[in-house]
Amino acid sequence: MIGRIQKTLLGKHGVQGLDDEAHRLRKQMFMSLMTPERIEVLMAITAEEWQARARLWALRNEIVLYDELHELLTRAACAWAGVPLPESQVRQRTHEITALFDAAGSVGPAHWRARWARKRADRWIENIVGRIRSGQIRPPEGSAASIIAEHRGSNGELLSPHVAAVELLNVIRPIVAVGVYITFVAHALHQFPECRRKLEAGDDTSFTEMFVQEVRRFYPFFPAVAALVRRDFEWGGYRFPRGRRVILDLYGTNRDARTWDEPEAFQPERFRKWDGNPFNFIPQGGGDHDLDHRCPGEWITIGLMSQATKVLSRHIEYDVPEQDLRIDYSRLPALPRSRFIICRVKENANDPI
Repeated sequence: MIGRIQKTLLGKHGVQGLDDEAHRLRKQMFMSLMTPERIEVLMAITAEEWQARARLWALRNEIVLYDELHELLTRAACAWAGVPLPESQVRQRTHEITALFDAAGSVGPAHWRARWARKRADRWIENIVGRIRSGQIRPPEGSAASIIAEHRGSNGELLSPHVAAVELLNVIRPIVAVGVYITFVAHALHQFPECRRKLEAGDDTSFTEMFVQEVRRFYPFFPAVAALVRRDFEWGGYRFPRGRRVILDLYGTNRDARTWDEPEAFQPERFRKWDGNPFNFIPQGGGDHDLDHRCPGEWITIGLMSQATKVLSRHIEYDVPEQDLRIDYSRLPALPRSRFIICRVKENANDPI
């Protein structure tokens, strides 16, 4: 990826910049965190955070959902990853982590704030890694903090404190960034009320997952990923010379009319017939999770979005006031211009969180 993205979103020397055996070894470190049991733990932690936030939201006239999700997910991500987060630091760390993705594609002051947030976040997690290795902190066995702090590279040595910090943030930051997709979940529930009615009824248990997949297909997040050509090759009639930067169009691939019928329509049921092709539905990269650069956290994303869909459609009640819900495609990540405002929030007494 281009330098400004490395210096904000990804950090330097992380798994995204590796190739071949070094990449496969580092990728397996991440894949080891993605067991159904570990993901279930994250869902349980996040459910508690949803419950706590819903109680707070009920005391306020209105809330900006996108902004509120940052702290909810930061608390859950740190608890799940085994990273201590004192109450006095919650707001600061939430701002730092959010800046890594919310201003990643910006220019000017916002970009420099994101660069500064990256430096602070790296120092914070480097300190955590050092304290784990010295025995001052003992994260839960199997947690991201434990596995990454103890991981050894292909040379048999522990990752440097900086690289370990980058990789631990590569677990925490994407979980917080799922708030973008959850905001789109809320947007879809409002814009497509027939989908909300099906979810509220709960008659089709597979509809929640189809709805989530359609949100991931239909809405933009980061529109593309980039790479450098390592060896000259030809494909599809095009020549790719070594050193050329290539952009993979995620958003366009997910809306390609050669693959998707009526791609501009929001139709969750299309996923009843989807064949699972790893190259035509690529909101988080294409290919094989173990071998390629497809995001290892894809199951976490789907889990958190499914949970949020149930919370927003069944477990809490709220009103959506008049606001500007047009998607702002000029920013990365794209968002509704209002960031989705809700009001008069209350838990559903018949179906609480």
